[in-house]
Amino acid sequence: MQGRLSSALARGRLWWAAQNRSILPLLFAESSPLDLRIVGRTLLHASLVGVATGLVGAAFFGALEYAQRLLLEDLTGYVPLRAHGETFAAGSGVHVFRPWLLVLLPAIGGLLSGFVTRLAPEARGGGGDAMIHAFHHDGGIIRRRVIGVKFLASMLTLGTGGAGGREGPTMQIGGGIGSYVGRLLRVGPRETRILMVAGVGAGISAVFRTPLGAALLAVEVLYADGFESDALIPSVLASVVAYSVVISIFGESTLLAHAPRFPFSAIHLPLYALLAVLVALLAAAFAGALHRAHTLFDRIPCPDWLRPSIGGLALGALATTLILVVGRKMSTEGQGLGLLGGGYGAVQVAISGASWVPPGWAAVELLLGLSLVKIVAASLTIGSGGSAGDFAPSLCIGGLFGGAFGRAVALLSHDPGIDPGAFALVGMGAFYGGIAHVPLSALVLVCELAGNYDLLVPLMLTQGIVFVALRGRTLYGAQVPTLNDSPVHRDSLLQDLLRSKTAADLMTRGRPYASFRPETPAAEMLRLVAESTWQDVFPVVDASGRMIGLVSNSVIPVLAMEHDGAKWAVAADVMGQPVSVRDSDDLIKVTELLLKTKLRELPVVDVDSRIVGFLDEAEIAAIYIHAASRPD
Repeated sequence: MQGRLSSALARGRLWWAAQNRSILPLLFAESSPLDLRIVGRTLLHASLVGVATGLVGAAFFGALEYAQRLLLEDLTGYVPLRAHGETFAAGSGVHVFRPWLLVLLPAIGGLLSGFVTRLAPEARGGGGDAMIHAFHHDGGIIRRRVIGVKFLASMLTLGTGGAGGREGPTMQIGGGIGSYVGRLLRVGPRETRILMVAGVGAGISAVFRTPLGAALLAVEVLYADGFESDALIPSVLASVVAYSVVISIFGESTLLAHAPRFPFSAIHLPLYALLAVLVALLAAAFAGALHRAHTLFDRIPCPDWLRPSIGGLALGALATTLILVVGRKMSTEGQGLGLLGGGYGAVQVAISGASWVPPGWAAVELLLGLSLVKIVAASLTIGSGGSAGDFAPSLCIGGLFGGAFGRAVALLSHDPGIDPGAFALVGMGAFYGGIAHVPLSALVLVCELAGNYDLLVPLMLTQGIVFVALRGRTLYGAQVPTLNDSPVHRDSLLQDLLRSKTAADLMTRGRPYASFRPETPAAEMLRLVAESTWQDVFPVVDASGRMIGLVSNSVIPVLAMEHDGAKWAVAADVMGQPVSVRDSDDLIKVTELLLKTKLRELPVVDVDSRIVGFLDEAEIAAIYIHAASRPD
C-alpha cells in the first residue's frame, strides 16, 4: 500500500512539473514583473532626503529654541509663551525685564538677517512662495547656498523675536535639500522636482511633528486646486523618516497639549459654520494686510536688505508697548503674549488656558485682541522681507480667534459641552487651510495635533466653507490653479493631448487630390502639380489604388528643367519611399514622422494602404497652440 502511494505521489509530481513548464510561462507572460529597481531607488532617494532634512530640521529647531532663550529670555527678561512641545530649552529663574532692549532686538535681528540674504535674495520672506515658484518655473532647482542662507537668516530673524514661523523657512530649506540630493544623484528633472517636494514635506514634519499632514501639505500647497500626486509617496516616506529622526533626538511629543477627547455633538455644527464664516473674513484681512505691508515697505527708499530692520523696529515698539500695558493690568511684567515668534504659546493658551488669563469676557477680549494684533505683527516681519514663515502666524491667528469664539459661545449658551479648545483647533486649521488652499492637509494636521479624529466632522464643515469663501485670496501668489497651468507639466499634458488624438480626427477628407501612376510622364506630372492648389506631396499608386511611393514638391523644379533626362522621366524615376501614416496613428507618431522626413503634410492610409485623406502640420500646430494657450 505504501509503495503504491509513493508511486502515485511521484507520478503526481512529474505531472505537476510538466504542467508548470507550459503554464507558468503563460502566467508570467500575461503580467508585467514588478520593477524592484525603480521601487528601491525611489525609497532610497526619499529616505536620504528624509534623513538629511530631519537632521537639519532638528538642528534648526534646537538652535532656534536656544537662541530665543539666550536673546529674548535671558538678555531682555522677556517671558515667552511656549507650547507643550517647545519647553526643552525653557529657562528658569527670574530675569530683569528690559523693555528698551526688547524694542531694539527685532530691529538688530532684521538688520543682520537682511545683510545675510544679500547672498541669496530668494531667501527673503517666508520661504513657501519661493519654494512654489522654484517648482513651477525653475524645474525644482533651488540653489545650494539657499539652504545655509535661509537657515542663518531665519535664526537671526526668529531668534530676536521676529513675528513669523519656522515652518516656512523649513519648507524652503527642505526643498533645497531635496533639490540638491537630486542633482547630486544626477536624476532626471522629474525626479528632482519630486525629491524637492519630498524635502518640503520632511522639513515641515521635522519642526511641526505631524508626518502625514506635512506630506499632504507638500503636495497640496503647490496648486490652488490640485495635488502633485507623483510626489505623494516619496513625500510620505521622507516625512516619516524626518519625523523619526527628530523624535529620536527630542523625544516623542505633540506640539500642543489638549484635552484627551473632544466629544462630537451635532447641535454644535451651526456654531462651527458661523466660526468658518468669521475665520474667512479674518483670513482675507490677513492676506490684505500682508499685501499692503509688502507694498508699503517696497516704497521705502532704501536697499531691500535694510527693510527687515525697519519692520523689526516697528514690531519691537508695538509688542513692547502691549506687553507693558497688559503686564501692568495682570501684574505679569514681561509676560509674552504670542506677538513675537510663531505664536504657538498663545495658541496653547487659547486651547488649555493659563493661570494669568482673566476669566469670563475679559479672556474673550484678550484672545480676540491678540489675534488682531498678531496680523499686524506678522505683516511687519514678513511684509518687510524678514526671513520668517507665514504658516505659524496663520495657525496662531486662527487658533486665538477660535479660542475667543469658543469662550464667547460658552458664556452665551451656558452649554457645559462646549470646549473652547476644540474651537481653537478648528479655527487654526480652517484659517490656514482656507487662505493657503490646502483644506485636506490642514484637516489632517489638526487631527494629528489633537491625537484623534473627534474634530473630523467640524473640520470638514469649516474647511469646506472657508475654502469656497477664500477662492480669490491666497497666501502664496506663486500657486497655479491646476497641473494644466504649471509650466513643468504643460509639455507632458500637451503630449497626452496629442497622444489622445489620431490622424483620423484631424485629417482632411473628401478633398480631390492629384496622384501619379508609376508610368506617369514628367509632362503630365507637371500639369497635375500646376492644377493642384494645396498639395505639397503627391502619392504614387499602383493599378489597385495602393500607395507605393511619394513625390515631394522639392523634385518638381527638377522635372521642369529643359534637358533630356527630365523630359523622358516618369514618376517611378523620381518617387521616394511611400511615407504615410495610418488613420489610427496618434498625433505623437505623426509629429515625429513629419520632423523626421521634413515634410509639411502626409498622406493618411487605411489598413489596405489606400489613401483616405491628408494631414497637414498646420492642423497639428493649431491644436497644440490652442491647448497651450488654454487659461485652465
